[in-house]
Amino acid sequence: MYELIDHTADVGLRIHAKTLAAALAEAGRGFSSLIVENLDDVRTAETVRIELPLADRTAGSLDYLLFDWLAALLQEFETHGRVFSRFDVQELPLGIVADCAGEPIDPARHRLCHEIKAVTYHQLEFRPTDDGYAGQVILDV
Repeated sequence: MYELIDHTADVGLRIHAKTLAAALAEAGRGFSSLIVENLDDVRTAETVRIELPLADRTAGSLDYLLFDWLAALLQEFETHGRVFSRFDVQELPLGIVADCAGEPIDPARHRLCHEIKAVTYHQLEFRPTDDGYAGQVILDV
């Protein structure tokens, strides 16, 4: 016998900004704020560059860009224990380049909030709007 049960183990993140670069920077800050409750206490001691391709600016490609962006930030956290508080994102003709500034988690100074297990495709959306860009993503916690 088996039984299916409902279980909520996700958190959603919505973003709005005037430009693609600003929207991705806001997504990065939102993502980091889910890991560290006191994000303003994260020092910008180290910088990591993340480069991601973007074939075109269609809705589907933008969805995957948002997914890949947050997955790259999650990989940095899982692999090196780094969390970022400042994001300098630049649009290029064929993608983005982002300099992410932060530091490794310091339990003495950083109040951990959620353990993010994965970025999901569920309700993933990232699109241009009349006044910029907007999107949402669900994260498995």
